[in-house]
Parts: sequence; structure tokens; C-alpha cells
Amino acid sequence: MAKRPADTADKPARKAGRPTSPKASRPRAAAKAKATREAESQAAPPPPSEKPADASTQAPEPGFDQRQLIETLSLNLAKAAMTAQSAIAEAALSQADRPAALSPDPFNVAPAMTSVMTSLAARPEKLFQAQADLFGRYMDLWASTARQAAGEAPTPAPADKRFKDPAWSENPMFDVMRRSYLVTSDWMNGLVSSVEDVDPRVKRRAEFFTKLLTDAFSPANFLASNPAALKALAETSGESLVQGMQNFAADLERGQGKLKISQADYGRFTVGENVATAPGQVVWRDELFELIQYDAATDKQRAIPLLIFPPWINKFYIMDLQPANSLIRWLSAQGFTVFVCSWVNPDKDKAEFGFPEYLEKGIYRCVDKALEQSGAKQLNAVGYCIGGTLLGAALAHMAARKDKRIGAATFFAAQHDFAEAGDLLLFTDEHWLEQVEQQMDAAGGVLPGAAMAETFNALRANDLIWSFFVSNYLMGKAPPAFDLLFWNADQTRMPKALHMDYLRSMYGKNALTQGLFEIGGEPIDLTKVTIPLYFQASREDHIAPMNSVYRSARAFTNAAVTLTLAGSGHIAGVINPPSANKYQHWINDALPETLEEWRAGAAEQPGSWWGHWGEWLHSRSGDWIAARDPSKGPMKPIEPAPGSYVKVKS
Repeated sequence: MAKRPADTADKPARKAGRPTSPKASRPRAAAKAKATREAESQAAPPPPSEKPADASTQAPEPGFDQRQLIETLSLNLAKAAMTAQSAIAEAALSQADRPAALSPDPFNVAPAMTSVMTSLAARPEKLFQAQADLFGRYMDLWASTARQAAGEAPTPAPADKRFKDPAWSENPMFDVMRRSYLVTSDWMNGLVSSVEDVDPRVKRRAEFFTKLLTDAFSPANFLASNPAALKALAETSGESLVQGMQNFAADLERGQGKLKISQADYGRFTVGENVATAPGQVVWRDELFELIQYDAATDKQRAIPLLIFPPWINKFYIMDLQPANSLIRWLSAQGFTVFVCSWVNPDKDKAEFGFPEYLEKGIYRCVDKALEQSGAKQLNAVGYCIGGTLLGAALAHMAARKDKRIGAATFFAAQHDFAEAGDLLLFTDEHWLEQVEQQMDAAGGVLPGAAMAETFNALRANDLIWSFFVSNYLMGKAPPAFDLLFWNADQTRMPKALHMDYLRSMYGKNALTQGLFEIGGEPIDLTKVTIPLYFQASREDHIAPMNSVYRSARAFTNAAVTLTLAGSGHIAGVINPPSANKYQHWINDALPETLEEWRAGAAEQPGSWWGHWGEWLHSRSGDWIAARDPSKGPMKPIEPAPGSYVKVKS
């Protein structure tokens, strides 16, 4: 089993809420403490001169309270500045002995922007039209601002969570600032998108990073131009900024010199105690996975068990966060014998593990052990995200061998055809892959978990980066106690051989549906799969876009495929219990050529799609038998669920 490395994230939780009194920064180095004392002594007011004994009975001087507020604000601003400066200095020292960044432009943005700018320069009439358009937009902005100043009601602004505070609309200065930013950013992004004679991938890279840039320069991300942050600063006499800089310093320390923005109060959750608590037993453990069998929740269970393969890029307990939204508990309550493959968090010793190892030592061995433990001759399987990619390849591999141990399979947000795999395609050009490979070599043959987290966060920068930057640092709030974001930050490492093959073969070449992919010398042909398949896609999924999942479903041309489209995104679209009464889903028994045709003929249903899938699964899970007890199977329990592998930190 992989050893648990030292984890700097396991620290006492910060208390939620805004501070009500100045708090001293935690001690770090002697130099920092000395510098802080000097700053406070300079910022603090001089000591008052002695007064007669009865001075306390005298009325305070006019303006005394105002001076006290100004003095407190000055002191807190000095504290905040020194905290930030000390944290940055410590971060610089901690990074001093590390190698410089592998490339100043790891995502190869400069050539993409050069191509776009060259195309625009070659068409001066287009630039002239764009400039005229921008001028016209600003004329409209100034005219509407003048009308509002004269008493006209403002035009409703577009919905944007960054500007939800009423001051962005009620205060004329911030209203103009917000509207000016939206005009400029929309114009800039539109200009890049208007380029026509550039390679589509190059253009998409330029569009993506232009959007990242314009998002970063939002006035909401700066203290001086964020009315909500300024209000908090005034109401707390600067204490919100002191707390914000303490949060900033703590995140730099947690990232060992790199800013690792906290998305949740990590100290509030412990795997196996208040997340991942479904009862069960680890019944098998080897170098690659633990097999967990969950306790029965009914007196009778279906004869054919269910084995779930989660992505190895994340930990499986997204399916078991809390009892109310646990997919594992729901499946047990429906009468299914549930097994889960809990992948090891790989370390350097697994650097050379690739698809052959994850197929033979992972999928095949896990199927063997689940069948041995359940006494069944066949099982049904589920593959989530990248786990579904591997499961799809495994089904084709098994079909070539005439292996029928899996009778039906389900895919959650899984891709097999990567032709329209969304913005993640931007991170898979050869220039970037070389950078990733060097990063993995420097880490001993594994990709650090934080690297993939940064990539996924970049896909939704406003939600997963800037919102926390504003809340944690500018507003001084404690991160929320949110189990989903706790899980999101609990990333795993990835072996070099497996990850590079996945990126180059799937995203780079779309090899799985082109007949170009092999595992252990065996060509993988998805058309050989003939068992029933159930595909779930999510309408707002930014990691496995719905069109990509739809193309993947159609790649299994000789299988009976059922597809359901769920509301929401990559996580909430999947983890949506019926009791929540949230979102909706669409069903259509046909599978026409395009997703647009499918949606045109689909029937919208309220709430979760789990019930529809449950009916499909029941019809393919055999007769009812006496419930299975994990402690009474041929493989004796090793330890209670969720096991040990899921607790190993990256």
C-alpha cells in the first residue's frame, strides 16, 4: 500500500465568520515578528500624556471616536500589509532552491495569439469596424449613464455572479465601472472569436486564454474597485483585510510557497467519519486497488451484483459524500449488491503502470474478486468519467476474448470519442504535453495531484478561482464547510505511463474510435461490444461535454444503447438524488445521428435520472435472492469501508 505522505492540509479549521477584533498573525520567523512589531509601532498612535486623576469624568474631545476609528483602520492596514509582505517573502525563500519554471509559456499561448493578431492585421477593415463598434458601445454607455444621472431607471444588467452585490448597480461610479468592464471584455473576446482563417484549435486556444485574461482583470478582483470588499473594510475598521491576508499567508504556507487557494474548510471533514460513511467492508487489497463490498440495506438483493469503477483521477467518495446524496447508499436501498473499486493513490513505484496494468491488474482482477465474493457468474459494471473510458476499452478487449463476465455496463459522464472533448483539448497539444512529461519526470514519474486540480479550476476560473480569491482574501471570510469542495481538493497522483498514453492517444489522436488503440497488443474495437449499455451525459458538463458523450454512445454501433441527458454539470448532473427534487433529465429511446436530433425528440422529465437508470438496471440484474453479507463471503473483511487507499493524501 502507498505510504501516506506528510500532509500540510490537515490543520485546525479556521473559524467561520468575519472577525470582530484585530488578530495577530501566527508567528513564523523571528525576522517576520520583528518586522511586524516595527510596523505596528510606526502605525500606532503615540501614547497619551498623563492626565489628572479625575480625567475619566471629563467628556471626550469632539471627534474622539472618529480618530479612534481612523487609528484602528491605519493599524489594521499596516498589519495586513506586513502579513502579506512577510508571506510573500517566505514563499520566495521557500521557492529559491527549486528549479525555475520549465517554460514561460507552458500552454503555448504566444504562437496562438500571434496567429490571431496576424490575421487581424491582414484585414485592416475588420480592425476599423471593431474599433468603431467599441466606440459605439462606449457612446451608448455614456448616454445611458447620463440618462440615469437625470433620474431615468437603469437598464437591468446581465446576470453575473461577480456583480451580485447591489452596490454594483446602485452606486453610479461602480455601475459605470462594471458596465465599462463588461463592454470591453465582451468586445475583446468577440474580436478574437471573429478571426476566420486560423486553425480552429489555435483559435480556440487564443479564445480560451483571452477569456482567462479578461476574467482576471474584472474590477471585482481588486480591493479598490470592489464595493462589497470596501464596505467590509469600512465596517470592520480594516479587520476583514487583516483576516484576508492571514488567509492568504495560510494558503501560501499550505502550498509550500505556491498559492493554493482554499475552496473549503478542510478541517471540518474527515474521510470515514463525516464523508464516505456508507457501511461496508474492504474484502480485497493489492498494489493497485481495494475492493469494497457495501452492506445490504434490504432483505433481498438482485442476483447480479454491481461493480463501480470510479476515475483514478479523483477519489470514489464523490458517490458517498453524505447519507442524503450517497449514490452508493441509494443503490443498496434499491436492492443491489454494490462493489466499488477504490484505486490506490499511486506513487513513484507505479510510474510505469499503463493501460495494460490498469486493465489486467485493475478491471480484470477486480471483476474476478467481485464474482468470487458474491458467488455470481456475471456482474454489471459502471464506469465514471475516465474510469468509463477504461471500462469501454475493457469491454471491447473482453469481447475479442469472448469474455462474458460483464453482462451490462453504465457510463457516467464518460468519453470514448474525443473529437469534441471541449476545452481540455487545449491542454493536449504536443508543446504542453512535453511540459507535463518534464513535470512528471521531476516528480519521480507521477503527476502531482495539484497539477490536474489547477487545470480543472482553469476551466471554470470565475467559479473555482476568482470567487474564492475575493471571498477569502479581499473579504476576509473563512472558506465554507462544503463537502463537495473538500472532495474536489482531495486530488490523486497519476502514473506517467498511463497519463501520457491517455492524453496522447485519447485527446491527441482520438485513437479509441479510430481503431488505432491497442492494449497489450490487442486492437481495441468498440464495435465488437454487444452487451446493453446505458450512457448518462450532463447538459452543462465542461469536462465531458454532452456532445462528446453522445458521440461516444454512438461509437458502440452493435450494442443496445440507452442515453439519458441530465441537467447541471459534471458532478451535480451525476450526483442528484431523487429526494433533492433538483434539475431535470431528458430521455429518448432513439439514437439519431446528432445530439440536436436526439434532443428535439427527447421528453423532459422533472428531477433526478436515477429512477430511470434504476429501472433499466433492475431489468438486467437477475432474480431476487437473500441479501449478501460482506463479512460472510469467501474473502474475509480486511477493514471497514471506506478503506485505507482513499485516505492517502497527495
